[in-house]
Amino acid sequence: MHRSRVSTLLVDVPQDDVGPALAFWSAALGVTPRPVPGEPQYTDLPEVVPGLVVAVQSVDDAPRYHLDIETDDVDAETARLVGHGATEIARWLDCRTLRVPGGHLVCVIPLHSDPEAFGRAARTWS
Repeated sequence: MHRSRVSTLLVDVPQDDVGPALAFWSAALGVTPRPVPGEPQYTDLPEVVPGLVVAVQSVDDAPRYHLDIETDDVDAETARLVGHGATEIARWLDCRTLRVPGGHLVCVIPLHSDPEAFGRAARTWS
């Protein structure tokens, strides 16, 4: 048995376009962007959606949106999503990148949020 929840919505932006993208998203959403300490590729757009991290991610790829699914068991959650039709396409540290039916990306990431917040929002899978 394990638990998971959608934790993060990432706006993936090509590296050369991050500045204008951050200016747009911060103005459009009415927030002040904050760099994420120790993770220079991420800039947080705080308080946009309560309970959900929304951030701009600098990527060496095409622009897109993707979700992070946070879990207390990355292997089990990855297997669960693969069982529903996703395909694992990459691994980075303890994270897995999946392409889901329809072509979108989802990252399965280890538990990183406040344990109480995770416990309130996570679903339990057997």
